[in-house]
Amino acid sequence: MPDRHPVLLMPPPADLLDSASLFLDFDGTLVELADRPDGVVVTPVLVDLIRALEEKLDGRLALVSGRPAGDLTALFGDRAPSVVGSHGMEFHWSDGRREQAERPAGLIAALAAMRAFTQANDGAILEDKPLGAAVHYRLNPALEADAMALGERLAAEHGLYLQHGKMMVEVRTGGGDKGSAIRTLMADPRFAAGRPVFLGDDVTDEPGFSAVALLGGAGVLVGDPRPTDARYRLETVSGVLAWLATAAGVHA
Repeated sequence: MPDRHPVLLMPPPADLLDSASLFLDFDGTLVELADRPDGVVVTPVLVDLIRALEEKLDGRLALVSGRPAGDLTALFGDRAPSVVGSHGMEFHWSDGRREQAERPAGLIAALAAMRAFTQANDGAILEDKPLGAAVHYRLNPALEADAMALGERLAAEHGLYLQHGKMMVEVRTGGGDKGSAIRTLMADPRFAAGRPVFLGDDVTDEPGFSAVALLGGAGVLVGDPRPTDARYRLETVSGVLAWLATAAGVHA
């Protein structure tokens, strides 16, 4: 793994996307984080921006998210690019191919326990995914310790992978992450023709930053400085959209 870069990172250069294969996280990168997973809105402007980037890069663009792939595909409608969901465990290719890992048997019991937790605690929100279950506590940060303890217990009891994120804890099927997702994408001849660039904001994006660095590309951290394998940083979602629009030659 490459050495972690210092926390003081420069913004990405304007030409970083020239001949790139572009991989984009969604929440906190393309859209602002919402209190609830279903609270985000994909605007026509964002759809047009993604389409313009995809055309500029000859199709070498994919969304790489912890969300279910089907949710993101639905948000972008018939203009959806390739989408990798569930932290690298679901692939919805833009040419219609679909690939998904098997749903873990232990997830049924884990989901029931998380549902009971969210029903008993105001401000806790359950997210039921094809390959995981998550508790979001952004509306009640005081629940963090209890939510983390629940996730740790359920992961141990049911042989699930414990996934931390911003104001959430998830148990899910193991065997993949955003780094493995990017390596799979880069094995496709279309994406292999470009230099990998990945934008993300969360600790769940660090495997993706490591992967693109090892493949000769670059990661772009979105948000506050932290130790990271990303090479560059943009401060805000609006900064990301403006930078992408400049690269695509459109107005955000």
